[in-house]
Amino acid sequence: MCLAVPMQITHIDGFNARCSAKGVQREVSLFLLQDDDIQVGDHVLIHVGYAIQKISEQDAQTAWELFDRMFSMEEADAVIG
Repeated sequence: MCLAVPMQITHIDGFNARCSAKGVQREVSLFLLQDDDIQVGDHVLIHVGYAIQKISEQDAQTAWELFDRMFSMEEADAVIG
């Protein structure tokens, strides 16, 4: 299974960007989105260092809410089990 993480673009330099989410910053490639209109402030899905899709802020927030729920359930299982 592949997992893409939603992040917000904070800086763009050509096909490279700095993105952040939940206090973590990463350098990512925008090469796969070179035909899209990508701007600072946009939200993108990141997979293995590449932005693979532009998404809405709402979709990014929904994804993080789901991830947070999954992580909290995993932590609860570790405590119980």
